[in-house]
Amino acid sequence: MGNPLVEVAPAPAGAAPINLFYSQNTWIEGAAIDQLHQVACLAGVRRVAAFPDLHPGKYGPVGCAVLADRIYPHLIGNDIGCGMSLFTLDKPTRKLRLDKVAQKLRALEGPWTGDANQYLRNAGLLTGLERQSLGTLGGGNHFCELQSVGAVYDEKSLAAIGLSKGDALLLVHSGSRSLGTDVFNRVFDQHHGLEPTTQQAQAYIQDHDQAVAWARVNRQVIAVRAADALRADIRLLADSPHNLIELRDDGYLHRKGAAKAEGTLVPIAGSRDAPSFLVKPCGNVAESLSSLAHGSGRRYDRASMTGRAGKMKSDRERLERTSFGGHVICDDRQLLIEEAPLAYKDSEQVMADLVATGLAEKLAALHPLITFKKARDEERTQRREKQSRLRDRRRGR
Repeated sequence: MGNPLVEVAPAPAGAAPINLFYSQNTWIEGAAIDQLHQVACLAGVRRVAAFPDLHPGKYGPVGCAVLADRIYPHLIGNDIGCGMSLFTLDKPTRKLRLDKVAQKLRALEGPWTGDANQYLRNAGLLTGLERQSLGTLGGGNHFCELQSVGAVYDEKSLAAIGLSKGDALLLVHSGSRSLGTDVFNRVFDQHHGLEPTTQQAQAYIQDHDQAVAWARVNRQVIAVRAADALRADIRLLADSPHNLIELRDDGYLHRKGAAKAEGTLVPIAGSRDAPSFLVKPCGNVAESLSSLAHGSGRRYDRASMTGRAGKMKSDRERLERTSFGGHVICDDRQLLIEEAPLAYKDSEQVMADLVATGLAEKLAALHPLITFKKARDEERTQRREKQSRLRDRRRGR
């Protein structure tokens, strides 16, 4: 049944009710609570739900769901359709040499040269739509991770989907790349939301839905690239978007860093040195707005990670390995520090809160083995190449 819901401290009169789905054992930054109150006071907001991965975001809280009678693009931001897709590999982890896998996954760096139009057409999207970005992760917290099924909590349910302990998986976290940014930029000045009947609102929703579909295809292509590099076949287990708006009978449901709890399987991501979890959503708590946490959530923002991790070269080298015996591929030193495991909350505690509040049931823990992030800083690389060319010219004089 779960624990009773905890209601946020009293908000200003007329604010929407806020329901919290986390315990006192979970770290929640005060700024995130402030942002929740600000959202609850927005015109037309009817209800807010917050989850244990809650943390402050650029335009509003991350790790929440918001029901409103109007459309708030800022609650979603630019990475429209961002989410996680989980795939099985047809090779068990015991047959994979992690050092070789780490090198092979570097094939994900750079643009994809495959037939983008085929995938776009199959998804009902226009051919050529942002094809230069298709199959690429992007920066920030996006990743492609080789995982192994660890602890099994529901052997029968896991067997029903063809999984057992030791099986290899790919978890892909990415979004709509430049397409979502373009869509968001067209409504960036609409801080007070969009009335659904307006032409601008209808155009935004159409573009938003297209970005959500594109992001789903993008995750598929990234997984295909990874599988090809490993000479393996893949099978999709779950696709779980967590940045999107959906029209329901009672209004527009905004999910920002909140997974849909309406499917049969949802991956809950940990950090690159902590387990992720495969869960079965319970979907029986109305106050949760058919949503649940999408991952661990940040404990420290990017700026504050400088000085907390990677101070010494030896520290940075340790950040490239995991306690599970795996590797982290990230040649961008600053990103390696910003995304250090210390930056994230305890995934075990997040999972405990989801179970205690009746939002999800654990099926299995997923151990990170190889985490591929943006392997290099493209701007920095281009700058170095330019400087190198200038030096060569000077030497030739």
